[in-house]
Amino acid sequence: EGDKQYTHRVNQDRQVLANQSLSIAFGKHQALKELTLQLSSGEVYGLLGPNGAGKTTTINMLSGLMQPDTGQILIARQPVSEATKPLLGVMPQQNLLYQSLTCDENLRFFAKIYGLNASMRSQRIKICLQAVNLAERVNSVVSSLSGGMQRRLSLAVAIVHQPKLVVLDEPTTGLDIEARYEVWELIRQLKRQGVTVLLTTHLLDEAERLCDRIGVLKQGRLLVQGSLSELCNHVPAQEVVTLQTTDEAAVIERAATHGFTMRRYDTRLAFWIPERLDLRELLAKFDGLPIDSIARSPVTLEHIYLEVTRSSC
Repeated sequence: EGDKQYTHRVNQDRQVLANQSLSIAFGKHQALKELTLQLSSGEVYGLLGPNGAGKTTTINMLSGLMQPDTGQILIARQPVSEATKPLLGVMPQQNLLYQSLTCDENLRFFAKIYGLNASMRSQRIKICLQAVNLAERVNSVVSSLSGGMQRRLSLAVAIVHQPKLVVLDEPTTGLDIEARYEVWELIRQLKRQGVTVLLTTHLLDEAERLCDRIGVLKQGRLLVQGSLSELCNHVPAQEVVTLQTTDEAAVIERAATHGFTMRRYDTRLAFWIPERLDLRELLAKFDGLPIDSIARSPVTLEHIYLEVTRSSC
């Protein structure tokens, strides 16, 4: 019992964000329904959900731009207020950079807003530009930077004041794969430095690669949350098998006799396989049927996300 109490106390000590039963409505529309999140120091938490799920509303409340109807938000154990603003950094989905100013001038402007003195501003600007690999572009005008560079500069703005919690709203939207990898590595660097990251994204592979825990939000409700291995319990299968056939009805009927759960992913016919089978065993399950192709994959976040949001409809 003593060990459990100690563990609980340690977890509380490491807690950077605690949202308790947040609810807010706009007229008859319930934007959030009793949302509870708890994030620890150095954790990357992915908040997923379709457009209109409540992700932006959550970010606005963390930033103090919106007040919940019920519930409380604590950042480093303090209620959201002017006092918590230095603890939070936000990288919005759209770059809020001054296009006619240089990288240095943008960072200097935001650092001053956060109250950094002149010597600290210069120090943090240098550190942040190095961190996002833009040290050589310190005097470049923002409008001359590529889209990937501007996203990296936006991240530098979000961390210039050394916040404990950084909110990244769709950080790689619209970026090519190389720029996306660069931003992913910057997020990993924040984690290594002990910074807590709340990441919203529509890119499931991004969440899969970066996040320690993931929550799925839909219509204002948090449907599930946990590590990827924990979320896999929502798809009780060892692997997912996708088939192409000219006789779907017969294949579906045969699969049912083996206890395989059928799903469609887009137009693809797929089955949940409860145990790992080698290819010969798998093909034997459909012996005599016209199988044009067969593909196997582990259970991924895509399968989990589609199942969770499907079952909540």
